[in-house]
Amino acid sequence: MKRVEFTAREALNEIVHGRLSSEELISDCLRQVDKLEEEIGAWAFIDRTKVIDQARKADTRRKIDNSSILPLDGIPVGIKDIFDTNDMPTENGTTIHAGRCPKDDAAIVRLLREAGALIMGKTVTAELAVYTPGKTKNPHDLTRTPGGSSSGSAAAVAARMVPLAVGTQTNGSVIRPASFCGVVGFKPTFGTIPRAGVLRQAPSLDQVGVFSRNVLDSALLASILMKPEEIYGDTLPLPEIDISLVEKSFSTNPNLGFVRTAVWSEASTITQKSYLDFVNGQRPVPTEIELPSICDQAVSCHRTIMLCEMAHHYNAIYTDNREEISPMLLGMLDEGRRVSLSEYLDAKNLLTEVSGVVDNALKDFDAVITPATPAEAPEGIASTGSPVFCTVWSLTGVPSISLPVLSGESGMPLGLQLVGSRGSDSKLLRGAHWLEKIHYSLND
Repeated sequence: MKRVEFTAREALNEIVHGRLSSEELISDCLRQVDKLEEEIGAWAFIDRTKVIDQARKADTRRKIDNSSILPLDGIPVGIKDIFDTNDMPTENGTTIHAGRCPKDDAAIVRLLREAGALIMGKTVTAELAVYTPGKTKNPHDLTRTPGGSSSGSAAAVAARMVPLAVGTQTNGSVIRPASFCGVVGFKPTFGTIPRAGVLRQAPSLDQVGVFSRNVLDSALLASILMKPEEIYGDTLPLPEIDISLVEKSFSTNPNLGFVRTAVWSEASTITQKSYLDFVNGQRPVPTEIELPSICDQAVSCHRTIMLCEMAHHYNAIYTDNREEISPMLLGMLDEGRRVSLSEYLDAKNLLTEVSGVVDNALKDFDAVITPATPAEAPEGIASTGSPVFCTVWSLTGVPSISLPVLSGESGMPLGLQLVGSRGSDSKLLRGAHWLEKIHYSLND
């Protein structure tokens, strides 16, 4: 097996047992970048000299004291270019912030460094983490979108440039690119990962997520990031991930549900058939549930909150750099500025109501199956695709994960999304790990 094919846990095992050095792993990842980056365009910034130097220092430390192994010791990680890094530019996908060099690391970057991870570089984001695409193309078909806004993170993992990457999701920016690029994308429960030092778009909805090539790697990475952050105060007292529970086998098959949601009609015929075939192929067949009618308002509620908060937090950019904002984003900011206080407060109240009924609908299941995207990645790179199948889950802040187990009509990846009630991240990951193992055992 080529070293770039190692999962993070496989690479860490090789490093721990002295069969692989961090420098060897980083060098192979950089060769993969050199081979594919010109076509795919996953990276906004890489400092090859610095990351190799980090790898050598990690190798030296372990030679001196092999008992000092860290949770991600010597493992390269890509960071979406909206997380502040004190040794690399953070430009937020816009020329407005070209050359911006933060003084401090974002909270999650600090946690990664403390865990021994090597920050490979900054991955491409859509403009200000919204919808206008960056340069990234889908590694499976360069004529198609990789999704967004965490496009570079998903593409870098799919192209074997790194085993792990970090992104964010305000609507569908982790699940959608994971589905399109054929990797695992995991968005934990809202408020479990600190957002200090991250571009603030819509704080009521902004959530940190992770990308990997299997469920256990996502669980490992998320567990390192799910730490209370006292300084910023935006984390909630929710359970951290229990890796031992995620790995634990089921004595009987997990209790799975299936929900189409109010936007089922927006899925292509092929997507609908793929999901129904998958669901009906499970034993026992997952219980189909129907969300209460109040959830039909999720998309409009989400849009009101997102655009209003985005208009507020991007106000300085709107005022001072209007000419450098894309027409799409400018239109969204104009719409957000027109949202009245009463409309915003009504939407926030509705969010609370919808969150309660969604939690109640999901709480008895290990995982609930639902579409990740309307179809496989659409042709063209002028759009990042529709996030509509992620909206209700992003609005309510429940954990969600996309598994690369289905295919679209052209053979492109199509993610299987699983969701769970708030705070049930370990239970959801356990169900996802079980489904992943079943899928790969059937396809070996």
